[in-house]
Amino acid sequence: LGLRAGSLEIVDTPDDEALAARAAAGLARDGAVGMLMKGSLHTDHFMSAVVARESGLRTARRISHAFVMAAAAYPKLFILTDAAVNIAPTLQEKADIAQSAIDLAHALGVARPKVAVLCATESVNPAMPATLDAAALSKMADRQQIRGGQIDGPLAFDNAISRQAAEQKGIVSPVAGDADILLVPDIEAGNMLYKELTWLAGAATAGLVLGTRVPVLLTSRSDAVQARVDSCAVAALYARALAAGAR
Repeated sequence: LGLRAGSLEIVDTPDDEALAARAAAGLARDGAVGMLMKGSLHTDHFMSAVVARESGLRTARRISHAFVMAAAAYPKLFILTDAAVNIAPTLQEKADIAQSAIDLAHALGVARPKVAVLCATESVNPAMPATLDAAALSKMADRQQIRGGQIDGPLAFDNAISRQAAEQKGIVSPVAGDADILLVPDIEAGNMLYKELTWLAGAATAGLVLGTRVPVLLTSRSDAVQARVDSCAVAALYARALAAGAR
């Protein structure tokens, strides 16, 4: 990038990952930096410092993660959430996850994002709790408990991304076949879907932690340079939106 090492401030925390993570969180809390990116630290050390109460980076909203993805078979960018942080989110936590993803979509220029709440079926089934959560989230959006987007569910993956599949199953929905956000039921489904899209479909990804006072980039040590650059671009847009909202 043509940068000179001497022009960059280095906060030296030798041989102590936890100390490095706490120092970074402190810089973000104090306004010295506008975002955080995980480098070679282990995720546990990095995120422990971010979510600690004393870090001052938490908000009232549940912390979650979102992947912004581009796949050749889909005509637009979409957001997949949460595939990295929340293991088995409750209904209220899913509402927070949905709201954070909607806010991110706004930052990316989507005026009224469409949220598909993914399940194994498009029918509400009391034996499948995820379908009950999906139906409740849809109604919560109708009642303005989740704002700024359209939410529909339960929707199976094919119905969420294919209008033809939705029509063949008789699903009438403004979200089906045109989703901007895919909200998964748990981390197992989300993580597998993210990796399938990346490794089988060749999807490009950018990842970001949401629900914190500054953007947090939870990159993998195995991520390609392009994935890191893309994540920085998404984080910069999100940071600008956060700053605008704070004014």
